[in-house]
Amino acid sequence: MSKMISPQEALIYVMVTMSAVDRSMDDVELQKIGQLVKSLPAFGDFNVEQLVAASQACGENLAGENGLDDTLDMIRDALPERLRETAYAMAVEVAAADLHVEQEELRFLQLLRDHLDLDKLAVAAIERSARARFTQI
Repeated sequence: MSKMISPQEALIYVMVTMSAVDRSMDDVELQKIGQLVKSLPAFGDFNVEQLVAASQACGENLAGENGLDDTLDMIRDALPERLRETAYAMAVEVAAADLHVEQEELRFLQLLRDHLDLDKLAVAAIERSARARFTQI
């Protein structure tokens, strides 16, 4: 049985897992995570000083025997339905932060949307919005 985490911790787990899935947590992705935690309403009552502890707990969970599956289950169980699209949008933001999306990141997005049972049209809109925001001249 997985331990319970808060909805805010679940959102952090989504972003940390996205950053770590390609085995390279670069500074741009870490800065994006910090920026999202500091600016989004979903983190309004979250103590930013807990970000490092939540990130470390996520890393420890990912290192377990069934790390990715257990982490995805914990995320799903902690998120109310109204925050599931938000979680996916945060994952897309972190993936796009370095302007290059690896195959492992695409696979994680697929696993995340399946675990969260997201609507295909909502997923397409979130992804299209990120492409528009991150397009370079």
